[in-house]
Amino acid sequence: MNKRHLHHLWTRVRPFRTGYFAALFVACAVLSVFALRGNNLTMVQLRNDVYQADKDNGDVEAALQKLRAYVYGHMNTNLSGGGNAAYPPVQLKYTYQRLQQAEQVRINAANSQIYTDAQAYCERLYPHSVSGGPRVPCIGNYVSSHGVTAKTIPDALYKFNFTSPSWSPDLAGWSLVASALLLGLTILRFAFGMLVRRIT
Repeated sequence: MNKRHLHHLWTRVRPFRTGYFAALFVACAVLSVFALRGNNLTMVQLRNDVYQADKDNGDVEAALQKLRAYVYGHMNTNLSGGGNAAYPPVQLKYTYQRLQQAEQVRINAANSQIYTDAQAYCERLYPHSVSGGPRVPCIGNYVSSHGVTAKTIPDALYKFNFTSPSWSPDLAGWSLVASALLLGLTILRFAFGMLVRRIT
């Protein structure tokens, strides 16, 4: 590149001072920090909404859908709370406990009815039996053969983890792109100015 061509190029580039690019870079970097923090704070609020809905027996599914959609669409929304946090990070423990309690109530009611049925069945089978006769083992056999056991509710169905993207097309993502571009332009403008001074 000859000096005349370099000087011509320099006259076009010189009005765009390094300080302009640096100032814009700092502004975009600050904006990206606040946008990333905003993404994280919104995720925390949506996660708390899920926990509250779980505790209050509210619309957990709707709260989960909002959290899932937000995490999948925004960067810096990792659900994990640190090295010692529970995994998976979202666990609907109150919903799970309510289901277990409902299952236990169902089992108790079913077994109570089976015991009543056993008494009626064995009374018909041994109408003249008294205490200690064949009616007692008959009831025991009936209950053991007809008894209901609780279903195992897999807790994995009530544990969730959603993964946030490395980059998202939101304010945080675009401000990061702008920051990277402006940093590159700042470095190029500074290097070009140094080159021109050295050659001319």
